[in-house]
Amino acid sequence: MKTTDIEYSIILPCLNEEKTLGICIRKIHQFFSNTGLTYEIIVADNGSTDNSALVAKNNRADVIQVSQKGYGSALRHGIEHCNGKYIIMGDADDSYNFLELSLFIERLQAGYDMVMGNRFAGGITKGAMPWLHRYVGNPFLSSLGRFLFKNNIGDFHCGLRAFTKKCYNIINPQCNGMEFASELVALASIHQMRICEIPVTLYPDGRKRRPHLRSWRDGFRHMVLLYSLYLLRN
Repeated sequence: MKTTDIEYSIILPCLNEEKTLGICIRKIHQFFSNTGLTYEIIVADNGSTDNSALVAKNNRADVIQVSQKGYGSALRHGIEHCNGKYIIMGDADDSYNFLELSLFIERLQAGYDMVMGNRFAGGITKGAMPWLHRYVGNPFLSSLGRFLFKNNIGDFHCGLRAFTKKCYNIINPQCNGMEFASELVALASIHQMRICEIPVTLYPDGRKRRPHLRSWRDGFRHMVLLYSLYLLRN
């Protein structure tokens, strides 16, 4: 298949995800095998010291090595290698079910520039999100984002989302850390992109270890980023 024939690029940022990465990739293959759509899977490996890269290659995914640390850095460098017209990004910890991508594709094909997952609308299973994130951090930061950028996005930080490559190139995000998630939505709003939300279910992290997210530090960085973009816009 020529790279110009690829319709969908699915990108997974990865840092020591060998226990769950293969599960995610196999679900993506299974989903797309029933659609007739052309796709590629890109794993943006952010310095894994386990067998994540080998797991990805053994499951027919392309691996991009990203030396600069950070969630946003992994995604930005990975997206540079995406060939699809549409990009779907999701976490590699099996907290999202990649068999449930139909609504993302429907909305993209309907003409939306960005399709956000909303975990609060779709459901958060027991143990999937710490109470501080569920009842304080995410609601506060999403409310702040809605107020500053005049959109109706209920979940600024869902790890499962999709957008067109054209939209991404226009908004041109620059963040290297976790605040990349907020930056995407804020910039899309500033550029008046067509954004919608769909419900998604969040499941417990399948890695059984401490997440990379640092609640207070990353929450503060999200807040600073949102205010910075607001002030720059005005």
